[in-house]
Amino acid sequence: MKLTKIVGLHAAQSALLYSPQKISRAWIDSERHDKRLETLLDTLSTLHVSIEKVERKKLDKLADGMNHQGVVLEVALPEELSENALKAAVEHLTENALFLVLDNVQDPHNLGACLRTADATGVHGIIITKDNAVGITPTVCKVASGAAETVPVYVVTNLARTLRWLKSEGIWVIGTAGEAENTLYQHDFTVPMALVIGAEEKGMRRLTREQCDFLVKLPMRGTVESLNLSVATGVLLYEVLRQRQG
Repeated sequence: MKLTKIVGLHAAQSALLYSPQKISRAWIDSERHDKRLETLLDTLSTLHVSIEKVERKKLDKLADGMNHQGVVLEVALPEELSENALKAAVEHLTENALFLVLDNVQDPHNLGACLRTADATGVHGIIITKDNAVGITPTVCKVASGAAETVPVYVVTNLARTLRWLKSEGIWVIGTAGEAENTLYQHDFTVPMALVIGAEEKGMRRLTREQCDFLVKLPMRGTVESLNLSVATGVLLYEVLRQRQG
């Protein structure tokens, strides 16, 4: 079992809500006594979590510069799920499907940020590749700020085969490419879908691209050619959310 630290009240409350059994230890600011922190402390006590009240300087060091708001927890890393788990999730899904597919994304900060946005926009799961890609790491969990506990991450060995299977289940595969004819604002995202984002700099691989039913792009009015991967993902997912809410 791999352990990591999560930082801040929001991340701690998410851990208590979704995976309290994974919390093994807590460090609490000994000089802070506000209601939110006291409530958190009471809940941790009922779970028999080992609690240590420490000075802010130690919390600052444990949090590695992140805003800890008086709390740092040690938790077991979330599990990466299998292809069989993905198939079971799709087959039992009762809502309009929305999956995020990351094709060989290697930056843990990007995966963490994508998890956070996926949680905020109602994504049912993130699909990543087994090889040449980052998985769930302590850095990913820190950046995700609790979303690694709420958004399932499915690891697949053959992405093209997985995309073909998703299509056989009635899920449209929509890829992103700078040379696409249509922008995201010209496409219907209200259908059951898997949004595919290519790797940093390289974009989607050829076999991945061949499985896409449609390609869309972000309109770029300035001099830069592209946005950061996680920023672009956020723009796309919020357009999906806007259309579905409308």
